Amino acid sequence: MRRRLGEWIAPLTGSERLRLWGLLAAIAACCLGFAMLADEVVERETQSFDETVVRSLRRTDDPRIPVGPKWLLAAARDVTSLGSGTVLALITVGVCGFLVLIRRFRSLLLVAGSTAGGALVNSLLKHFFARPRPSVVPHLAEVFAPSFPSGHAMLSAIVYLTLGTLLSQLTERRRLKAYVLGMAVLLSFLVGLTRVYLGVHYLTDILGGWMVGLAWALLTGLLVSGAKRTSPALRDEVRKGASGPGEPPPDPAA
Repeated sequence: MRRRLGEWIAPLTGSERLRLWGLLAAIAACCLGFAMLADEVVERETQSFDETVVRSLRRTDDPRIPVGPKWLLAAARDVTSLGSGTVLALITVGVCGFLVLIRRFRSLLLVAGSTAGGALVNSLLKHFFARPRPSVVPHLAEVFAPSFPSGHAMLSAIVYLTLGTLLSQLTERRRLKAYVLGMAVLLSFLVGLTRVYLGVHYLTDILGGWMVGLAWALLTGLLVSGAKRTSPALRDEVRKGASGPGEPPPDPAA
C-alpha cells in the first residue's frame, strides 16, 4: 500500500500535489462537518431551527399548502424524483450497461461500486441515528425510512457527482469539466431543496446528506485519479473513451 502510494505521489508536480492535498482537506472537512452536525442533531440543538424552516415554507392559515404558485408543488415533486432510489438505480444501470457495451469495465466497477457503497452507507447512517421525519407539517411525498441524513440528498450527490467526475476525466478542457461538474452539483442541490419544500426532511438532514455525498464523490474522484496514474490500462481506457472509437486521443493542449 505504501509503495503504491509512493508511486502515485512521486510523479506529481507541485500544483498537482497542492490539488491532492486540497481534495484530502475537502474530504476531511466534509467528514468533520457531518460529525459536528450529527452531534447537534442528536442533542436536538437544531430542532427549533429545523421546524421553523419547514413551517416557513407553508401557508400560515393552512399548513397543508406550500408557499408559492400552484405549479411549484408539481415541479418540486418532479425534481425530487431525480433523487429517488428508483430513478438513480435506473440511471446507474443504464450507465453501467453502456460501459459494458463499450468495454470500459474498470469504469463500470467505479460507478457500480460507488453507488452501491454509498447506498449502503446511507442506510446504515439512517438506522444509526433513527431521526423521526418532520411532524410539524403534513408530508407532500411518500417516505419510508428515518430522516437523517437525507437519502435523496446524499445519493443524488453521490450518483451525479460520480458520473460528473467520470465524464470530466474524458476531457482536458476546463470549461467542459466545469460545466459537467456544475450540472451535477445543481441537480443534487435542487433535489435536496425539494425535500424540505415537500416537508419530508429538515434542512439539517439535507446538509448532512450533502456533506457525506460530497465526501464520497470526492473520494471516488481521488481514487480514479490515482488509478489512472498507477494503471496504464485504466489510463488508456479513459483516453479511448475521450477520443471515441477510431479517433486519436485528445490533445491536452486543445
